[in-house]
Amino acid sequence: MKRGKKYQDSLKLFDKLSLYSPVEAVGLCQKVSKAKFDETVEAHIKLGVDSRHADQQVRGAVVLPHGTGKTVRVLVFAKGDKAKEAEQGGADYVGAEDMVTKIQSENWFDFDVVVATPDMMGVVGRLGRVLGPKGLMPNPKSGTVTADVARAISDIKAGKIEYRLDKTNIIHCPIGKVSFESEKLVDNFHTLMDAVVKAKPAAAKGQYLRSVVISPTMGPAIRINPLRATEAAAAAQ
Repeated sequence: MKRGKKYQDSLKLFDKLSLYSPVEAVGLCQKVSKAKFDETVEAHIKLGVDSRHADQQVRGAVVLPHGTGKTVRVLVFAKGDKAKEAEQGGADYVGAEDMVTKIQSENWFDFDVVVATPDMMGVVGRLGRVLGPKGLMPNPKSGTVTADVARAISDIKAGKIEYRLDKTNIIHCPIGKVSFESEKLVDNFHTLMDAVVKAKPAAAKGQYLRSVVISPTMGPAIRINPLRATEAAAAAQ
């Protein structure tokens, strides 16, 4: 793949074969960011598990202490008092069957996270084919199927992110913006790694953390020593 001049210049700022500590990697990630917009810093974690097996799935959610830097739009499926609770809690959109119709008929997806009360999952289930592939389907494991909708909305707005394996056994998550203070990015990284390490399946054998890298949206990836990443997670507790 042919890379642009800015990308090539960024590669000269570090050794792409070296393994860095989380603190070093965050500093380099901010240096190699050359885009004209505030790039997202992304963590990519390859695990020594097989996502094809149910007992080796790694999935959950965690609230980053300093948020992601992104304004998150929340759609809540609820009725009655729970709908009122969602509106008062700061949900951007609240509804029930009307929202199903809007999504199906208008191909409307002006939201980033979907929350549903347990009694609404039968309604939301009709959207499985369109929400599922986009990673938007509410799930109890990520805390998006809950009766406490106000708490769910608060956590999401505060910086709650969901992590889960893709088909290549890699977790991709945002940990903030390049404009963040480096200490805040490191804190967010520690928090994510702590959650992923704690989520290690009992069926996982051998080395759990195979590789850990972070990168700005448009920039090159900086490799982090998996052992140092584990130590960082423990130090963050």
